[in-house]
Amino acid sequence: MTDFSVPFDNNQAERDLRVVKLRQKTSGCFRTAQGAANFCRLRSYISSVRKQGKPVLKALQRACQSRPLSLTS
Repeated sequence: MTDFSVPFDNNQAERDLRVVKLRQKTSGCFRTAQGAANFCRLRSYISSVRKQGKPVLKALQRACQSRPLSLTS
């Protein structure tokens, strides 16, 4: 109750899930369980990069080169 840096609601979590539901709605379903897992892993990484205020494109380029950005520093 005293830490005002903590969001009052859980809208960010709902926004993160909305992308998955929209993808499922537009395509009907994921073709394979592995495809769904890959999509979720990629979206999770992008969401984390955005929350840390780092450039998404640079993070994806480095991840493809097996040099992902450190999200902790």
